[in-house]
Amino acid sequence: MTQDDYPKISIIVASYNNQDTISECLQSILALDYPKDHFEVIVMDGVSNDKTIKIAKQFPVKVISIHLNCPAAYNYAFKIAAYPILGYIDSDAKVERNWLKKLVPHLKELRVAGVSGSIETWNQDNLWARAIGYELKNRYRRIGKYTSRIATMNLLLKKEVVEEIGGWDEKLHSQYDTDFGFRLSKKGYKIAYEPTAICFHYNRPTIKAYYRQQLQYGKNTLKLYFKHRHLAKGDEITDVSMNIQPILLLSAIVLLIVGLIPLLRLLWVGAGLILLGMFLYFTYSAMKISAKFHDRLTMKLIILYYVRSTAWFIGAVNTTIHFLTGREQKR
Repeated sequence: MTQDDYPKISIIVASYNNQDTISECLQSILALDYPKDHFEVIVMDGVSNDKTIKIAKQFPVKVISIHLNCPAAYNYAFKIAAYPILGYIDSDAKVERNWLKKLVPHLKELRVAGVSGSIETWNQDNLWARAIGYELKNRYRRIGKYTSRIATMNLLLKKEVVEEIGGWDEKLHSQYDTDFGFRLSKKGYKIAYEPTAICFHYNRPTIKAYYRQQLQYGKNTLKLYFKHRHLAKGDEITDVSMNIQPILLLSAIVLLIVGLIPLLRLLWVGAGLILLGMFLYFTYSAMKISAKFHDRLTMKLIILYYVRSTAWFIGAVNTTIHFLTGREQKR
């Protein structure tokens, strides 16, 4: 690559209570095999109450601590970013040394607004994290050379396109990447996918932490589908079967409740069949991924699938209640 092949990049790291990962995250960025005067690093912290900010300030990066959710932080950083390419790396992720070198050539491709790399599991020694990583990796394998949306975990975007699209939707505390990708594709743009550019993500290490993460996804997924209804049919990363699972869970619960009426007790059979069907599908999916990655540990996904479906269901109920009571508009 010649000097002209190195566009200048503003790398944005959104953080909140990431004291265990922020150091390695920033170390990996500053160690990138890329001209040091061709990129800056902006840490957008949501006012962490642990040591995240103190650790981040030990590095030659710009640290801004302000009460903003992630999409709002991205919009804030956009206004102060010095360079024409915006890079996004999560504070619980780290990138390989050649990450940027592998991504930037794709920015020259026709109608490409951004480019992303693939994801590996950072904390492989944790059994739950490893299982989550296999499932995510399997979903990413469905992506072709280009995609309409991808997570901001490791992503480059052209600043002019972000401005044209109108930035990030600050009402979506999660799923803002899917919303952004939809608006991007409507403008005729696409995101390139470079699987050899590797990002290592620190996956949730416990069921409780995973549930909390998925609960937020559940709350905002319903908001997303109210905004863009056709997205409920799914895409490469979140397919339609994932979206149907909370509905099936709701159906089973309704049948169980209505079946409390003696004359309608037969409905319990329907609820049982739904739950059995979900179990068989979860088992089949886990076995398929287990065979693909040659690791029987992946059978833990059966439990994680139930946790995710339950979290999405409860999140959707929460959003619905807030909407019906008018509290959603005040948030």
